Amino acid sequence: QVQLVESGGGLVQPGGSLELSCVASGDSFDSVHITWFRQAPGKERGGVVCISRDGGQTSYATSVKGRFTISRDKSSNTVYLRMNNLKYEDTGIYSCAATRKYCAGDQQDYEAWGQGTQVTVSS
Repeated sequence: QVQLVESGGGLVQPGGSLELSCVASGDSFDSVHITWFRQAPGKERGGVVCISRDGGQTSYATSVKGRFTISRDKSSNTVYLRMNNLKYEDTGIYSCAATRKYCAGDQQDYEAWGQGTQVTVSS
């Protein structure tokens, strides 16, 4: 089973950029799709962006389309989330999760979760 560890969060001003990383260990990285979730303060966790196991398919929430870019590097077992033009409403805990069902809407379909990394957008 895959294990996931996120990094790259931090404090950034509105309009700034951050790149998050989700590093996977275990031997099943190539067989899982990855979704980045965000939990804003006082809100439920929700999916933000998905990438298929071969990296050929991606899906973005409307709120981040055109600003966020997801990619994955097979050689390093890493999924990246590049976030540009960050807004106050992007603040939250970002977690990556692995699933055998692309962009699964039910969080019960995810077999592994990272611990999360905090992103704070503030002036």
